[in-house]
Amino acid sequence: MTVQDIRAFNRFYTNVIGALDYSRHLYAPYTLTESRVLYELAHSPRTDAADLRTELSLDAGYLSRILNKFEQDGLIERAPSQQDPRRRRVSLTARGRERADLLAERANESVGALLATVPSADRPRLSAAMRTVRELLSEGRPPRREDVVLREPGPGDLGWIVQRNAALYAAEYGWNADYEGLVARIVADFAEDHDPHLERVWIAELDGRPVGCVMCVRDEAPATARLRLLLVEPDARGLGIGDRLVRAVVDFARGVGYRDLVLWTNDVLSAARHIYRRHGFALVAEKPHRSFGKDLIGQDWRLDLTGTGE
Repeated sequence: MTVQDIRAFNRFYTNVIGALDYSRHLYAPYTLTESRVLYELAHSPRTDAADLRTELSLDAGYLSRILNKFEQDGLIERAPSQQDPRRRRVSLTARGRERADLLAERANESVGALLATVPSADRPRLSAAMRTVRELLSEGRPPRREDVVLREPGPGDLGWIVQRNAALYAAEYGWNADYEGLVARIVADFAEDHDPHLERVWIAELDGRPVGCVMCVRDEAPATARLRLLLVEPDARGLGIGDRLVRAVVDFARGVGYRDLVLWTNDVLSAARHIYRRHGFALVAEKPHRSFGKDLIGQDWRLDLTGTGE
């Protein structure tokens, strides 16, 4: 392979996906770079400007001009970082999230139309080829947040949720098969009878393999959704996957009209509890119990979806 081979492929692929074709209004009224900044902010609700600059390899002045434009348009808010007052935290407003969702919808439609031209029998080969390119060109580089995609479950993914929950909680917390039985019932109930307009599962995928999951299902209480089975694989932690999964549930639940989002967890799951708190959940009750072969403290958390959700 030569340099010219790669450059020819780059020209071919950017033309296929319309990266430079602004007549398609894929990014309008934003440039490709501005759209990418919106994407990063949408998938990391609390991001320092310095993090954005590093993640996207942008000139500081250029990024500052983009953020100034976004702030003038009411898409973002900036405030001192809680970790370091010298840094500036950037977060999307409700209007900014709407704009990011619109761009994401356009991109999904565009890619969906492209994929529709590929015969079903050839799609596994295409997926494997794309995965090979990514693996070879990123060898030795640690995974980045942008490498993770959230998608709907495919064949076998619901079984994966059961298997990985059982194995992971046994390894990390010593929980017995009772927990596997609970997860299996939750997943089976969803698989056999769920309303796709009001209930959903997300799979986080990294380099072609599932590394996380979460569910949003209807609760018994009126106008209330329940977050269930949040999980992130140990080797994929630190990429903001838990935050993205919880944000997906919150945005979905609010978007379809739920008024409250609730969840049940245990006090030993400290990392998950930190994520819930960051997204505005409040602890409303806790009670000791004996489950999964352990003495635990169960906790009920609630988020009012009629507020900001922050």
